[in-house]
Amino acid sequence: MVCMNVQRFFCRILAVLLFAFLPLLFSSCAGNRDTAVLWTDRPELAFYAGFFNTSQNRFKVEVRYFSSPSQRLAESNEIPDIVVASWLRNTSTQVLFRPLGTLFFRSVDRASFYPQLLELGRVGRRQHLLPVNFNVPAIVFSSRYSDGHENPFTIEITEIMERGKAHNVVTNGIFSRLGFSPLSNTEFMFLVMTLFGANFHESSPVAWNDEAVEQAIAWIRNWITEANVSIQMEEAFTEKFNFESPERMVSTGQILYTHMLSDRFFTLPGDRGTNLDFRWIASDGMIPLDDRGVYFGIHRRARARRAAQAFAQWLFSAETQQMLLKEKRRERLSETSFGIAGGFSAMRTVTEQVFPQFYPSLLGRMPPDNFYSPANMLPRNWVAIKEWVVLPYLFDRVRHTGSGDLRPLDRRVIDWYRLNRG
Repeated sequence: MVCMNVQRFFCRILAVLLFAFLPLLFSSCAGNRDTAVLWTDRPELAFYAGFFNTSQNRFKVEVRYFSSPSQRLAESNEIPDIVVASWLRNTSTQVLFRPLGTLFFRSVDRASFYPQLLELGRVGRRQHLLPVNFNVPAIVFSSRYSDGHENPFTIEITEIMERGKAHNVVTNGIFSRLGFSPLSNTEFMFLVMTLFGANFHESSPVAWNDEAVEQAIAWIRNWITEANVSIQMEEAFTEKFNFESPERMVSTGQILYTHMLSDRFFTLPGDRGTNLDFRWIASDGMIPLDDRGVYFGIHRRARARRAAQAFAQWLFSAETQQMLLKEKRRERLSETSFGIAGGFSAMRTVTEQVFPQFYPSLLGRMPPDNFYSPANMLPRNWVAIKEWVVLPYLFDRVRHTGSGDLRPLDRRVIDWYRLNRG
């Protein structure tokens, strides 16, 4: 489904570019040092490159889409000039990019970025990667319940549990209304582990805090049994209504809360986002950011360095990003892609001052920037490890009620890595 959505969005962008920008985008010869080759996993970059190419007559950017540029860097002998993608912040990938210090003495201002995002692009004392965007986990609910939330922009998991429990209604021994189901959303359960300090990070290939993971699992199980009666009761409800979209169930009151990231909430189609409200999920003044944050790098062996630097100076400008948001809205691309390359801009002035002009519900709703807690450095194949190992393990552990022992997480990671080395 995700791949199909990406393909549809990419085709829509190409249709927009066809008459206006595509001839310019691909007109230069491959060996031209004034033409930079850009690898990305974000289809929006084709749209951005089209505007860059027509903004001046010296440099060009050619865009090539890959589902995992980080993986391709490891497996291919090809050398791009620019990479704009997720999963670039790992020891095997970030060293492939040249230091960007000279950019800060030109038009890219260090102070314009969220500092904690910028810091993660450093190798030693040098800036090798620039943050492009980030996404925030949210709890979404019907706006008719907005007045019951005292905090205007955050909510803690304890409040989600307590309010969810108060919303529950049992009819004839089954839930006819359920406040929130943690078991039906493994990404939310992973978020709970993060809030408890699971601290997943890169370490041949990945390490974590076992005690925090156990505490989070115990807390989730207690949530289900205390607030939602039992795992079986919760599963019976979710199976009965699994054909309904979560946002629809929130609107009708069948559930009180659903969890989604900011990029999904702000691209809900049609009227499905009407009359919905949200709060950012936090704990003790910390909001954990999604681990798919996009970064920008110029390859150490880039041939078109001047073109790559010119594109960076153009892209990391508040005026440019405001223009791109305006053009996306004009072409209705904002209906399928949120913000800058699918997220909030890593530039504070853009997110805090420009975004509310295009997403009015953000006005006065962005927390102080010191609340944001980015994900740790993770291995380049983290998305596969998380999907095939960590999330299934979490689901098994929360749901498991038998006496038999389950295979521990470290054993699962080792076994998976042996079968999928590289």
